[in-house]
Amino acid sequence: MLSKSQIYLGSTFIKIYYRDRQSLIFSIIFPLILIGVFLYADGEPSPTNLGLVNQSQNELSLKFTKLLKDKKIFLVQQGTVSELKDSLNSGDITALIIIPETFNQSGIAQLKLLLDASQVRQVDFIKDSIESTLLSIEREIRGAQPMFALELEDIKSRPQRYIDFLLPGILAYMLMNLCVAGSGYNLVEYRRRGILKRLFVTPIKPKDFIISIVLARMFIVLIQLSVILTLAVGLLDINIIGSLMSLFGAVVLGAFIFLCIGFFLGSLAKTQESIQPIALLFTFPQLILSGIFFPITSLPEILQPTAHILPLSVIASSIRDIANDGATLISFDLNFLGIILWMVISFFIATKFFDWQKVNS
Repeated sequence: MLSKSQIYLGSTFIKIYYRDRQSLIFSIIFPLILIGVFLYADGEPSPTNLGLVNQSQNELSLKFTKLLKDKKIFLVQQGTVSELKDSLNSGDITALIIIPETFNQSGIAQLKLLLDASQVRQVDFIKDSIESTLLSIEREIRGAQPMFALELEDIKSRPQRYIDFLLPGILAYMLMNLCVAGSGYNLVEYRRRGILKRLFVTPIKPKDFIISIVLARMFIVLIQLSVILTLAVGLLDINIIGSLMSLFGAVVLGAFIFLCIGFFLGSLAKTQESIQPIALLFTFPQLILSGIFFPITSLPEILQPTAHILPLSVIASSIRDIANDGATLISFDLNFLGIILWMVISFFIATKFFDWQKVNS
């Protein structure tokens, strides 16, 4: 059972946090902006502006022009060579295709593709798309059928957007930041302001202080992640496949891990100036390596084993499996085992390095 002092101290920490409206608004608005940016980026790509000069005007060149215009990935603008070269130099078009007068059905029909390869990232994409158009024309002229056909079958019963992949990672990253700030940063700040010294001379015990911070931060984390999740589901039409009980269970276990790590980092930092670089040294590599914005399998193979065992990786993967694939929290897979292992490690280093006599000095 929780004591009256623990409940009172925990409610005090909650009030202190929610009085800081700037941090409160930032911690909710920033994740929504980040999700919105990636949602917008995940939309249909803008067509590539192509210039086209048809110097041949024969049946083959006209057929090629029509097929090229029919491709939704290109926005074709026709004109003279001089006009379109000026547009190319000014950046109004990305590339310029010139169909020469010798473009015919006998021999190899040569095309000219003009662009600045040092400025255009989609060179290979544009070249491959044009070559596929030429191949379609060749098949139509010769009456040849494709030798191979690719049939796509999704093994999942529903489509998954990038935003569905992104949201669990953003939630896990928010969880880490809120917990590390709630224990590590607060520990240093309370020490700087002399709050810990005052608490040290009261009947409050160190365990009451720790339990109160954990309870307060758990409450804050659950409230803020619930707000973000509700807005994401309501505004971005994101589907949560798994149960909310498993999802919030993973959040609670993750909060325990990151709160313990926060106490450890706060114990290492002696001044307000030192806690930020120490915390960044812990959080920033995980932002890059933990599969928040892209799958860990896209990393270089040499980094993947390390990336898979990071605490943010196992939490993000667990939340993603629950949200996207309907997994349960206690599934006894590698993610669940990783959570249990990090709970043991984080609790050990928090209790090993947290010294009430030192942190209040």
